[in-house]
Amino acid sequence: MRICSLLPSATDIVLALGLGDQLVAVTHECDLPPGLREVPVITRSRVDQGQASSREIHNHVTAAAHSGSSIYTLDQALLERLEPDLILTQELCEVCAISYEEVAKAVHRLDVALPGTRTVLSLEPQTLAGILEAIEQVGAAAGVARRAAALVGDLRARIDRVATIANGASRPRVFAMEWLDPPYTAGHWVPEMIRLAGGRDELSREGEYSVEVSWTRIADYDPDVLVLMPCSFSLAHTLDELSRLALPDVWPRLKAVASGYAYAVDSATYFSRSSPRTIEGLEILAEILHPKLFARVSAPDAWQRIAPAERR
Repeated sequence: MRICSLLPSATDIVLALGLGDQLVAVTHECDLPPGLREVPVITRSRVDQGQASSREIHNHVTAAAHSGSSIYTLDQALLERLEPDLILTQELCEVCAISYEEVAKAVHRLDVALPGTRTVLSLEPQTLAGILEAIEQVGAAAGVARRAAALVGDLRARIDRVATIANGASRPRVFAMEWLDPPYTAGHWVPEMIRLAGGRDELSREGEYSVEVSWTRIADYDPDVLVLMPCSFSLAHTLDELSRLALPDVWPRLKAVASGYAYAVDSATYFSRSSPRTIEGLEILAEILHPKLFARVSAPDAWQRIAPAERR
């Protein structure tokens, strides 16, 4: 089977199912393991997220949404040359990946140019259960349903382990910040992850979109723990952005910051994507919220306490 993945989380699922040799195209944001053959990149972004600030990215995305355009482009000619059998896409968020409408248009043109049987699978998880279901959907479409069921069973056991250990522990008030400037609450599966890891994020709603929130509201909430997880940012990118950000006067007075319970995480790998790696994100949150119950086993670049100099 020839698989074209149009979102990083789908690529993660394909790799976790042992189907890396069937990938014929991935996005510019996908991470491929060392040793895997080179896979063509079929998308690009009109925004250089490595150089632009949080505010600049926000403004660009907002302007694109208002004009009805997209910040991503798809290489139609490459799609036709690769002739994929299975195309993995999404409709959930046009900020995170190329829109389903654009994919539908591209596939229609592909069907006209090269008639044949192909499957377009749109993955729409909004909860951890939805992520597990997406893995099963990809497994079924790729002909490895039993392999997907085994993977889901393992991931569900890891979720249950975290929830069981964290059950009954003190539940600190958490604020997971999904964007830095302007600040946004966490969305979709992240509030659920916080709850299962033994915290409570009362500014967010499980299974809902993230929303912009004022610094005044954050100050009134005054979280015990602050977790910076700007969407699609690595840990290094987050720390760099934080060092350049003009933080409000309320920042050093936040309980989480003043007491040293502010953290930054690798959101791109463990929180923004709806993939098996999201379960590692749950385990990371457990390490952060309850270090006495969960010894750190995550990678050094998975999360970091924000140093005093970075808190300003």
